[in-house]
Amino acid sequence: MKSVVVTGTSSGIGRACALMLDRNGFRVFAGVRKGVDGESLRAAASEALTPVNIDVTDSESIHAMAEQVAREVGDAGLAGLVNNAGTTLPCPVECLPLDTFRHQLEVNLVGPLAVTQALLPLLLRGRGRIANVTSVAGRAAVPMMAPYVAAKHGLEGLSDVLRLELSDLGMHVAIVEPGFVSTEMRHKLERDTEDTIRSLPPTAASRYGPQLMALADSISSHAAQGSSPDVVAKSVLHALTSDKPRIRYPTGAGARRMLILRRILPDRQFDHVVRRAATRSARADN
Repeated sequence: MKSVVVTGTSSGIGRACALMLDRNGFRVFAGVRKGVDGESLRAAASEALTPVNIDVTDSESIHAMAEQVAREVGDAGLAGLVNNAGTTLPCPVECLPLDTFRHQLEVNLVGPLAVTQALLPLLLRGRGRIANVTSVAGRAAVPMMAPYVAAKHGLEGLSDVLRLELSDLGMHVAIVEPGFVSTEMRHKLERDTEDTIRSLPPTAASRYGPQLMALADSISSHAAQGSSPDVVAKSVLHALTSDKPRIRYPTGAGARRMLILRRILPDRQFDHVVRRAATRSARADN
């Protein structure tokens, strides 16, 4: 049985990936931060799925996870790593606390690098593959989401460099780029947006509050009608198992369309498309 590590499996895309890989015969080491999330996964999966505690911003946690996985897989090594753990927080750049920005980079960019470094010996031993879950926002910026966009842009670049460096060692690196996916994150975005507006100075709240609420409304509306997380999980499965894995997997509602527009439109025209999409309310969509 081939083994794979998936980070950020408590909910959404990560949970779907862990269960999809479990159903397809992998021994899944599913990264969680809370024991209750691990138990929930166990209840939905086969006995082969093993929850592992990991905080991708904590080096000791990453090291302990890597040691546990190494003990259990032995000489077989790993067949795959899915870097999925991530978070987002809306805020205008003018008011963005630097500590908040740094934390977002730690989770969404430094974390995948740290996990990859820790597991690379096992991946090389098992001639494994890496699938990094980025976002359409990694190539198409969204206003009010600077930390997330910057981190996902960075993860795209990091993935490209990893692919170039590891290809001669027989390791493939895929980039999975979800569009609108129906997960609980949309509800978190709504709550975080309200918290952000309350934290802004009055002038900034007046200036940016309507844009923040319109963005959260638009994203939530699209996500509610978006693809199932299983759609993304199928792309991850293909990246880890196909004889001809792709380099990039735009997947989920709106992903291909947005990236095609990004490629063919001049910057100013694309900015106009993004601003319209970001401020269109859910009421206008209904």
